[in-house]
Amino acid sequence: MAGVGKAIGLGAAAAAAAGAAAAGVAADRAAAERRRLNELDPADGFAHVADEELKVIATDGLNLHVEIDTPRDLDPDLPTIVMSHGFCLSLRSWVLQRRAFVQAGYRVVLWDQRSHGESEVSDLSSCTIEQLAHDLRAVIDATCPEGPIALVGHSMGGMTTMAFARHSPELVRDRVMAVAFISTAAGGEGLTDLGMGPLVGRAIGQVGPRLLSRLAPHQRWLAPVRRFGRNVESSIVDRFSYDSPVSEGLVRFTADLILATRFEVMAAFIPAIQGHDELDTLTTLVDKEVLVVNGEGDLLTPPAHSEKIVERLPGSEHVVVRDAGHLIMLEHPEIITGQVLSLLHRAEVDAATAVAVADKPRVRRTIIDIAKGRRVRKARESREGREGRESREGRETGRTRTRASS
Repeated sequence: MAGVGKAIGLGAAAAAAAGAAAAGVAADRAAAERRRLNELDPADGFAHVADEELKVIATDGLNLHVEIDTPRDLDPDLPTIVMSHGFCLSLRSWVLQRRAFVQAGYRVVLWDQRSHGESEVSDLSSCTIEQLAHDLRAVIDATCPEGPIALVGHSMGGMTTMAFARHSPELVRDRVMAVAFISTAAGGEGLTDLGMGPLVGRAIGQVGPRLLSRLAPHQRWLAPVRRFGRNVESSIVDRFSYDSPVSEGLVRFTADLILATRFEVMAAFIPAIQGHDELDTLTTLVDKEVLVVNGEGDLLTPPAHSEKIVERLPGSEHVVVRDAGHLIMLEHPEIITGQVLSLLHRAEVDAATAVAVADKPRVRRTIIDIAKGRRVRKARESREGREGRESREGRETGRTRTRASS
């Protein structure tokens, strides 16, 4: 029996090794395909130098990193756009929108939520959506204490916006012209399902924080391990962030953003996200222009979560983007930029004509990013053409060397 058990153990180990090898081969192939699409990356890359950087002191004394971009000919009547990023990201995730908004004439304020990006790491007990709401108020008070504002939040940043509206209803009433909720939810139930059902969600909610807390002391050793398994890591990030072809450069940028977040911070925020419930708060925004955007293939906050927001806001607009995942602002940047700019235009028209948003009908639309599909085909054809030429040149060089040696 011992021999049989040993044989079974060896067989299981061999099967696991074979499975890991197959996964590695698949990941390598996927990485090669993504490298074919590096032409999709923005010409200016993913780095950005802000016009102004400052530290804002939160209510508990924590330093929050804030960046501001201001157009040369600023129209003071236009709202300042305040942008809040999502869980395990940073203000860098808005790089493509901030450039476009400034070019369109808007002043933009971005901030790293506590324990993310370049903001200070807080006590884990303060890693709550409630505290993030107070942080957002501090950022607004420090950077745009007067004048109209528009709030744009992605994922956890949208949750922050909702909690902020509950804590600062008078500011919302008097100064907020428009709100955009990107890939977010008003309730935390089901947000850790990862598209695999509530059983997985409950397991992640119960085990995830404990596991991350145990791994936290060893996070500094992660960098060399990441290098060895880079293609597998990229495939995982791609799977849960995007739902259309993207470049290897974008996936690496995304992975670096996510894994810059400390494990203990991830562990602390997971219960806060799961306990999030701001459905009733949405009534505070009933007279504001509200845009709700989701990717149809978003595994973290699928469109059903957005629909619950839209149901509470009669005059809101719900846009679902085909072939889009959770990080839709990086996957389909022109669509998100265009939708937010349209939102601001509607808000400006409402203010000029005294139209009541609550009297307007809800609008629900599904959008396909045709332009990106064309760019993907062009990039693939361009890369295949280069690879074909290189292959032919290589064969010709080999024949020339053979003739010369003979």
